[in-house]
Amino acid sequence: MDFSFTEEQNMLVDTAERFVSKEYGFETRNRIIASETGMSETVWQGLADLGLLALLVPEEDGGLNAGPVETMLVMSALGKGLLVEPYLASAVMSTRAIATLASPDQRGEWLERMLGGELIVAFAHDELGTRHEPLAIETRATRIGAGYLLDGRKSVIRHASQAGMLLVSALVEDGVALFALDRDTPGVRLAGYPSVDGARAADVFLEQVYLPESRRLGQGDASDALLAVLDTGLAALCGEALGVLQRSLDTTIEYARTRKQFGVPIGKFQALQHRMADMLIHVEQARSMTYLAAVRALDGDAARRATALSAAKVVVGEACRFVGQQAVQIHGGMGVTDELDISHCFKRLFAIEKTFGSTLDHLDHYRRTLAA
Repeated sequence: MDFSFTEEQNMLVDTAERFVSKEYGFETRNRIIASETGMSETVWQGLADLGLLALLVPEEDGGLNAGPVETMLVMSALGKGLLVEPYLASAVMSTRAIATLASPDQRGEWLERMLGGELIVAFAHDELGTRHEPLAIETRATRIGAGYLLDGRKSVIRHASQAGMLLVSALVEDGVALFALDRDTPGVRLAGYPSVDGARAADVFLEQVYLPESRRLGQGDASDALLAVLDTGLAALCGEALGVLQRSLDTTIEYARTRKQFGVPIGKFQALQHRMADMLIHVEQARSMTYLAAVRALDGDAARRATALSAAKVVVGEACRFVGQQAVQIHGGMGVTDELDISHCFKRLFAIEKTFGSTLDHLDHYRRTLAA
């Protein structure tokens, strides 16, 4: 099978990597994390100007109509830069949900503003009970007159406090539905906090939130579409992980070449060479499974798609844990300090391993699919 990329895909990677290299240095990232908003509007607008926010927007809505492979490549480039901006939440998952479920009027209202960088949308789906069972939703939307009343709580929603709009999943009379609500809608309360990897998250409390019918995306049960959006997000997350893994490996090898003990670089020690060789193996295994996740992300067979993505998340998750731990250990005590970027890589890898279900959760899911 040919795994080489097209000329257009290589140009896309080059564009994203050059932007990250120029605009998102380590010190710049630290200033962004310490800022009041926790993100850079300049960086976000830069992503929009390059067309990267339009990646999954359909052509008829002014976008590039790209697919999971292109998304994976861009996410890998952004992962190398450790971007804390809401690309996965808004440009990938929310964009895919709106492009899939929304009416033409809704797409016209939201997608143009999203791809232009004017509107950030957070995907508010996770709850305390849905971390590993995506359809175990407790938030409810009760029909009342020409609209709905939403009640519930969404947990650890990344970038919710930075978003202008939230896409909220809820149980309705005919299954599951997605609703679009502005962050300042009466009855919406956010409890924000920094996450372990430097990004921002929030718990979203919905207390008798009234929304008109026009704020519901699509009609009927949206369960299948919701699962497809989550799988798209998981495949993109694997792409981001690959970028962070590669940065961790490259940084560790460079450190081993320059750090000296007993008058020689520590990279000369055979034990550390073996560790770095094992790190490389994990990165390459994660790369192969990330490619598989991207290829399977649009598979029409939901069960086959979920099985492949669970397998990818297991391998990627194991790589996140192993590579992150080895990188910190080879760096020594400095490896856990904020002064070195390897500690930031470690924390992002830790967060990725837990996102959309941990390695053990997906290993159990894969086991159950084989048993079935």
